[in-house]
Amino acid sequence: MNLSHIEHIGIAVKSLEEAIPFWENMLGLNCYNIEEVKEQKVKTAFFMIGQSKIELLESTEPDGPIGKFIEKKGEGIHHLAIAVKNIEENLQELDKKGVQLIDKTPRKGAEGLDIAFLHPKATHGVLLELCENKNG
Repeated sequence: MNLSHIEHIGIAVKSLEEAIPFWENMLGLNCYNIEEVKEQKVKTAFFMIGQSKIELLESTEPDGPIGKFIEKKGEGIHHLAIAVKNIEENLQELDKKGVQLIDKTPRKGAEGLDIAFLHPKATHGVLLELCENKNG
């Protein structure tokens, strides 16, 4: 595995409009990017903390992954994302080792990253996301 750093922590929220002010006004962070990822039925907001990010996730559809998560568990930490190099090779290696993958091949995520999720059953309850920035 070629892990680099914690890319971001994904936090499910009911409303970006309500959540962003806490991170900006109470913690002094700057929301530098808001974007919608239609394929994942989610709208995201990003904040930098050192080399890592906080990603707030608001569902755009009740049946989307974040909508289902909030309905089941409420707002809170949704996933941990780790930056990798050669995401395809890492996924192949994990698959060969018998790790249960949600994504056997990468897909496009927010900020143009290639992403893939590992199933929480394989990671002791943590939804783990691998991310690769092929643009830099």
